[in-house]
Amino acid sequence: QVQLVESGGGLVQPGGSLRLSCKVSGVSFSLYVVGWYRQAPGKGRELVAHITSGGGSTTYADSVKGRFTISRDNPKMTVYLQMNSLKPDDTAVYYCNKVVGGAPADFGSWGQGTQVTVSS
Repeated sequence: QVQLVESGGGLVQPGGSLRLSCKVSGVSFSLYVVGWYRQAPGKGRELVAHITSGGGSTTYADSVKGRFTISRDNPKMTVYLQMNSLKPDDTAVYYCNKVVGGAPADFGSWGQGTQVTVSS
């Protein structure tokens, strides 16, 4: 059974930074492309960044390019999202999950997510 546990969210002022973590268990983590998704109130879930299985290649949505950095630690089965220069539009619940062919996918379940609120 796959478990995804996101953490690190919080309330931050515009221009601030946060580092999110997602611990994945129950799956051969190092075999998969994984990514960070977010869902803002009243909107659909958006894939914002993903990273290849070995960590050698990353891809970002235009909305976060240059501000967010995704990384992973395969022995720790954890994926991270460093978020800098945060904007109010980044306010959302953030989730991690699988990515297939550059498109949203999932391991069959989702974690509880971690809330990020950017506000003065």
